[in-house]
Amino acid sequence: MSQCEILPSRAASPLAQSPQLPRSQDGDPVFPEPWAAEAFAMTVHLHERGLFTWSEWAESLSGELHKPGRAEDGSDYFDCWVAALSSILVSRGVADADTIAALQQSWQRAAEATPHGKPIVLENDPQR
Repeated sequence: MSQCEILPSRAASPLAQSPQLPRSQDGDPVFPEPWAAEAFAMTVHLHERGLFTWSEWAESLSGELHKPGRAEDGSDYFDCWVAALSSILVSRGVADADTIAALQQSWQRAAEATPHGKPIVLENDPQR
């Protein structure tokens, strides 16, 4: 599994100080997969645009991180991150929960239908 490091220009964001954020030996945020880096970048962008405050983000992420059933090794950290972001988007009226769930399912089907080594794109979803 590759680890994608965040660009130094983004490291200044308070979101880079999120609790339990996986870090490299140098202390930089790292991501297990490209989608996790994209979720992080999207969250930083929405925070910088004023969609939510740092304390609102911390509360939402903390709530997800403390739910029962979490992976003991923290491997679901970015799943919690996406759930926290989704919750904020729904609470702000930016997206609705059904739309988010439908997109998640579409991406999953696209991933399953994509040949190994090829880019996953929504057009690969056989139900689209």
